[in-house]
Amino acid sequence: MSLLSFGFNHRRTPIGVLERAALDEASRAAIVATAQASPDITEHLVIATCNRTEVYAEVSAFHGAVADLTEALTSSTSITHDDLKEHLDLHYGDAAVGHVFNVAAGLDSMAVGESQILGQLRESLARAQAEGHIGSHLNSLVQQALRTGKQVHAETGLDEVSRSLVAAGLDRAVEHVGPLADAHVLVVGAGSMSALAATTAVRRGAGRLHVVNRTHERGVALAERLGGRARPLDELAAALAEADVVISCTGSTGLAVTLADVADAQVRRTGRRQAFIDLALPHDIAHEVDDLTGVTRVGLGELGQLLGADGVVPEVEQARALVGDAVTRHLGVRAASIAAPTVRALRSAAQSVVERELARLDQRAPEMSAADREEVGRAVHRIVDKLLHQPTIRAKELAVDGRFPEYEDALRQLFDLHSEGGQL
Repeated sequence: MSLLSFGFNHRRTPIGVLERAALDEASRAAIVATAQASPDITEHLVIATCNRTEVYAEVSAFHGAVADLTEALTSSTSITHDDLKEHLDLHYGDAAVGHVFNVAAGLDSMAVGESQILGQLRESLARAQAEGHIGSHLNSLVQQALRTGKQVHAETGLDEVSRSLVAAGLDRAVEHVGPLADAHVLVVGAGSMSALAATTAVRRGAGRLHVVNRTHERGVALAERLGGRARPLDELAAALAEADVVISCTGSTGLAVTLADVADAQVRRTGRRQAFIDLALPHDIAHEVDDLTGVTRVGLGELGQLLGADGVVPEVEQARALVGDAVTRHLGVRAASIAAPTVRALRSAAQSVVERELARLDQRAPEMSAADREEVGRAVHRIVDKLLHQPTIRAKELAVDGRFPEYEDALRQLFDLHSEGGQL
């Protein structure tokens, strides 16, 4: 078995294509169903965030698994085969393992070091566990990646170095509307990213905070926690007219704020400047609002450009080194786990041969002293250990590279290892 990472993320994929790859509940379920039906995929996990749609899968055959996941994605979203050919981000074997660890640590995020991905990956893992399409290999991988990501944030100072998407958006908003302390901020949505946006705005001194959310109770909980005010969805038009800065991340499939909504708000504002920060994928705020006089809109594409540099700073390099060490350790454990059944079968078969031959020696040389018999036994075991040492090491190396199945088949045929207790 080998790990496959298959999908789209901000590094290789334009925002427009990422939006077409975004998953709603129906498309996610369709991908899960196709992966479960594939004879070449034994475990899988789907992760969908604002800047990635990826499937992590344990596969027995690379080409078959890629074909099935291609069919799953193109049939359940508006992604085309041309999109896949040009923008697909594909990793296999140890490269896929490294990718999952980098994702969990925030090193593959649009805003390097952001910690939201830890919660998103944890939620995806919990869902895969509940639905029963994740097993021991992938579960162990993601759990270790999550632990490593948490360690990175605790030990490297990466959080202080990295600029979040929200902070970058607020910086752009301040350039357009003036100091945040004089601004009225409206947050549309009450999920994790919206909560981060609201919290960041308050910490940076926003004059007033309002929250509008489809589920009013969640909006109330968020607003009260930050000293703001929650407003029901039917007051969105009035809230837009009052807001100098609007941040939206609802997770809905349609627009939360249309061009007409903003045009009406501008009429009521008599042209006072307004900034819109769109953190959603698919986008929440109509792109065309940027064409209105006095209005600016910044979305994930623009924020990605602002945060495009990896940030070659000591904290980032320290995080990469920590992740590299964790990946190396996990690959060693993974290789040992994958190769273990065959290695055990080989050693068990060798042990059976040794025991039979020593028993035969006892029958043929009953006069042999106990000390001599013990020395012969040690010698035979040393010979067997030396003979099996290199095949065992090679098995682990090939397991890491994803090439163990052919080697395993050869060992089992050469040594007649039909089970872990097979015969030599």
